[in-house]
Amino acid sequence: MALRLGDIAPDFTAESSVGTINLYDFLGDSWGVLFSHPADYTPVCTTELGRTAKLAQEFAARNTKVLALSVDDVESHKGWIQDINETQHTTVNFPIIADKDKKVAELYDMIHPNASESFTVRSLFVIGADKKVKLIISYPASTGRNFDEILRVIDSLQLTANYSVATPADWKNGEDVVVIPAIKTADIPAKFPKGFTEVKPYLRLTPQPNID
Repeated sequence: MALRLGDIAPDFTAESSVGTINLYDFLGDSWGVLFSHPADYTPVCTTELGRTAKLAQEFAARNTKVLALSVDDVESHKGWIQDINETQHTTVNFPIIADKDKKVAELYDMIHPNASESFTVRSLFVIGADKKVKLIISYPASTGRNFDEILRVIDSLQLTANYSVATPADWKNGEDVVVIPAIKTADIPAKFPKGFTEVKPYLRLTPQPNID
């Protein structure tokens, strides 16, 4: 059965490039990003893992830990990491799960038979601190992920989890947000003392509440 938004992310224990990992223990109280790759030594994925490594401070600032996954074994991962570090001028600083038996791929519905009968598609899951699935994106093998977008979505998910707001199209951290319809206009000043703009009765904007 396919995972859906709001489902509890399945726990698992697996071997990885840094040893045996249990997902829940690894995440602790952090948010998580779990993303899969069709195989080691693939060109697009090499650039993606390098980009992820370079964004280590950005993920840390969001209390988010990263886990990659491929169906190849640990020794293959270690060789690939050397290539990633060399070609992308970085140091891979997160685990890559070895999923040769496709146990994790099956738990997370990462194999789409119409795309490939044996390899994981390039799926990405954002997992909240409550261990629930907050975001699911699947990419074809030919299109590299946009990690600026992934960070943007994490910002939105963390903001909207703590405040009665939503984020509009193309929103970026620091910009105005939307007051959710459940909040009556008369109640907005008490909840959002920075003020608000009523564009329409159903479209009310307020400055982002979690920044000074």
